[in-house]
This record gives sequence, C-alpha cells and structure tokens, in this order.
Amino acid sequence: MAFQMEINRGGAGPRFGSQTILLVEDSRMFSIALSHRFHVELGLNVKVCASLNALSEALSQQDGRYTMAVVDLNLPDSPYGEVLDCVIAHGIPTIVFTATFDLATRSRIMERNVIDYVLKDSEFALDNLVGTVRRTMTNRKTRVLVVDDVRSARQILVGLLQAQQYLVVEASSGEEALAAMQTYDDIEVVITDHHMPDMSGYDLTRRLRRRYGSDRLRIIGVSSSNDRMLSATFLKAGASDFLYRPFVPEELQCRVANNVDTLVQLKQLRAAAACDYLTGLYNRRYFYDQGPRLVSDCLRQKAASSVAILDIDHFKRLNDTYGHEIGDQVLKEVAERLAAIFEGSDNLLSRLGGEEFAILFPMMDSIAATKLCDEIRSDISRLKVKADDEELCVTVSIGVAEISDYETFDNYLNAADQFLYMAKHKGRNLVYSDAKLTGEAAQ
Repeated sequence: MAFQMEINRGGAGPRFGSQTILLVEDSRMFSIALSHRFHVELGLNVKVCASLNALSEALSQQDGRYTMAVVDLNLPDSPYGEVLDCVIAHGIPTIVFTATFDLATRSRIMERNVIDYVLKDSEFALDNLVGTVRRTMTNRKTRVLVVDDVRSARQILVGLLQAQQYLVVEASSGEEALAAMQTYDDIEVVITDHHMPDMSGYDLTRRLRRRYGSDRLRIIGVSSSNDRMLSATFLKAGASDFLYRPFVPEELQCRVANNVDTLVQLKQLRAAAACDYLTGLYNRRYFYDQGPRLVSDCLRQKAASSVAILDIDHFKRLNDTYGHEIGDQVLKEVAERLAAIFEGSDNLLSRLGGEEFAILFPMMDSIAATKLCDEIRSDISRLKVKADDEELCVTVSIGVAEISDYETFDNYLNAADQFLYMAKHKGRNLVYSDAKLTGEAAQ
C-alpha cells in the first residue's frame, strides 16, 4: 500500500482527469489564459465559445459532454445574459465570470441557481476563478449532512449545497442524523438547526464531537433564534462555525467552503507526516501508528497476520561504488515496484529507513506471506537500474514472521528481522521465515 496524493507535478492542486469544461468568453486574452490554466493546473479539457451562436452550435453537437461551464454574462450577441439561460437550460452547472455587477445583476444570477459568480474586478480575478473551479470539482467528492426538522428550511439548505455540487444527505431529527453518520462514513460536514423535537442541535453537536474530532468532521450550527449567546454555546459544544437565519446565500457558501478547505489542509498535513520523502511510500512513523491497530483487529478475529522486513542486498557497497544519487535511484525504483505489486491491497507497505522496507499482511499466515514474498523477491531480481553506462541488477532479502499472539509491535518486527538476518546468512536474494524454519526442522 503506497501513499498517493492526487496533485499535479507543480503542486497547484488536484487534477480531474479528462473532463471537459465549457468556457464562454469573448475576450481572447481571458480565453487563452484560462484555457491554459484549466488544462495545466486542473487537468481539464477546455471548449471555448466566443459567442451565443458558437455556444448553441457546441451544445447541439456535444450536449451532455461538459462537466461545468464558465460563462461571461455579456457577449456581443448576448447583451442581457441570454448565454447564461442557454447553458442553464442544458443542465450544465455554471460559474458566472463577469465585469458587470450590481444588485439587480446579482439577483438575476442567483435566481438561476448557479454555482457561484466571480468578478473581473482585480488582478486576482483569474486566480479566484481557477480556485472556484477547483473547489467545485472537489465538492463533488464531499458529503454534507443537513439536519433540520422543518422540511421547507431543510430544502433551502439542500438546494444551496447541491448548487455548489456537494453530495447532500438529509435528516429531520438528531437521531436520524446519528443514523446517517453510521450509514455514510464519508460525511465531512454537518449543518444542524438548533430547535428540533428529539434533541437540540447543541446536544447533537456534543454527541458528534465525542465521536469525531474537528480534523475529521466540521459542524456548522444554524438558527433563527434571537439569542445572541447561542452561537457561543454551539462553539463551546464543539461546533466549527455558526450562522443566524436569515443568512445570505453567499455567506453560507463561504462558511461551508472555508470549513471544507480546513479539512483539506488537515488531510494534506497528515498525508505529509505519513509520507516518506524519497519514495512516496508510507514512512516508519505511519507504519508504527497503523500496524498495531491492524494486528489487533486480526487477533480479535482470531485470524493470523504476518510481518516482513525487506532489505536491499549489498546496498552499502552500491552506495560506495556508484554514489548516493544512484543509491537513491535504486531505492525509488524498488519502492515503485513494491507499490505497483501492492496497489489496491489491504497490506501495509512502508519504508522503515535506509534500505529497509516493512510489509504487514493482515489475515495472512506465514506460509502464504512467505510464498508472496518469494514472488516479490523474484520480481525485484529482474529489476534493472541504469548507472552511467551500465545496468545494475538489484536483489533483496526478506524475513517473515507470523503474528499469532498479543506482544509488543517491536517484538513482531524483531522476529522478522531475525529471519531477515538468517536469509542474508544463507546467501541473500532469499526469503526466510518461521514457516520455512518449521518445515526444515520437520525434515
């Protein structure tokens, strides 16, 4: 299991595959700049239309193909925003990008249930628009729970959130909300009203906060109460934010977006802390954090698990002969091969440090783990690493130990390390384990 983050090579943010965004803009400068940034920073394909006629033709040819539209409100053949109505009529989620803005324009835009509007009012306009598109694409993977016993009030919230492309779950009571949290384990934001018949939003917040930390779940309280202390009460109970009704839709949008951004940043920090800087695999710290939990889960189910330590043979000699740059390249290529082997599996793969890697095999006894490790050893032995004008062959030795009883996690690793030592003593490019030792003793 390798650590992976869906970010581009420039670190600018997530990439969204081969999806296509519709850009309706008559300014050549904006069209060129935005097309480049949407493609390079977000990995999006872009279809540009400079007029209402061009848009109508594009929609007639490729209707349903566009994941989102960015629309300039006023074009030469669309002076009153007809282009926006055209895109909305085709059911395409839309962001308005406009230089013309006043209260009447705002009302006209918001009535059409657009994702958002971005103003061409500063040198940061393009940055703001790209950020809005990125956030909207990310919203499609973010699940929000709305809790309110009044259906009409709940539907207003749901409509606003769905316009922002969030995945929305509804609950009409505190108990329904708790049940929804059990049903959907990916809910990241809860928006809860205060006055409900079975439990207050305050009580629901307290109960949720006992189960979920603020780095896992953001809670936003809402209420039409005139009690100005209610916001402080919610925040002290563990809420992340609070809004009084009636609220401005843009305020709700920004509050939710800010809380989702906080979660994203926390995830990135956790990911960075868990990632080995050189290989991209999980690091030693993560292995020691997660390994004991996986072992305990297996032991509770009275199921075996195994741990392996893999060591690159003669790595010090390789470093001394070819230099650390080639040594690092060997480490990265071995890690890449291991990551490919374990991709999609439940096994925990990490780099312990230096030339050592550790693998935890939940629900796998030593016999099965030894067989798998021998296949891994054989696979890596076919690896060729270029060093100047020659190709280096790489081999590994692996020690495997079965985990069948409660001990310290270090004891499990020490046992695997002893079998690794025996594999090296027997000539390297070898797997040795308690299963092999038992088999040899029986002969």
